Amino acid sequence: MTDVPSARGAEVGRRIGVGLMYGLWKPRVLGSWRVPATGPLIFAVNHSHNIDGPMVMGVAPRPTHFLIKKEAFVGPLDPFLTGIGQLKVDRHTTDRTAISRALGVLEQGGVLGIFPEGTRGEGDFASLRAGLAYFAVRGGAPIVPVAVLGSSERPGRLIKALPPLRSGVDVVFGDPFDAGDGSGRRTRKALDEATERIQKQLTAHLENARRLTGR
Repeated sequence: MTDVPSARGAEVGRRIGVGLMYGLWKPRVLGSWRVPATGPLIFAVNHSHNIDGPMVMGVAPRPTHFLIKKEAFVGPLDPFLTGIGQLKVDRHTTDRTAISRALGVLEQGGVLGIFPEGTRGEGDFASLRAGLAYFAVRGGAPIVPVAVLGSSERPGRLIKALPPLRSGVDVVFGDPFDAGDGSGRRTRKALDEATERIQKQLTAHLENARRLTGR
């Protein structure tokens, strides 16, 4: 079995995230009570700016291991991200090491964080990849949809991919749901159907989160 990232490291990452996120922005967290306290779990997070991952790491009630594109692991960030339990993934190939380590997180009852749209974009869950369904069905893990709604569209940003400093960012956790149909099938058809179910749930959660926050 490939090395599973350190749960203790992810807890350290969570504490660093708390300090950074509350120091630089004004997070408002809604629905964190919906997150199951134990057992394998997947956070499916929309992705519209670069702080989405660190923000969820900082405000989530449980330490989280995010699948992060390998391009982010540059220079001193490589040992740092690895040290806080984050997972390097090569998006241009079937990265078996990353898949094995991610499944290891779920097998040990940990929390896996995934941006199901892949790269940063509109953050509206419009284009989902099958990877999320695979991990949910194979790892037997419920999915908690997470909407990060910030001020990425407002002027006043020092860095294009970040909300303005000290601006409000809302993080809304949804109800956990199972992606599979209960059969445990992992055929292409079953995963396609699961991806469709996931997309409906995530889109509905995002609409609800926008209504809730007025964003």
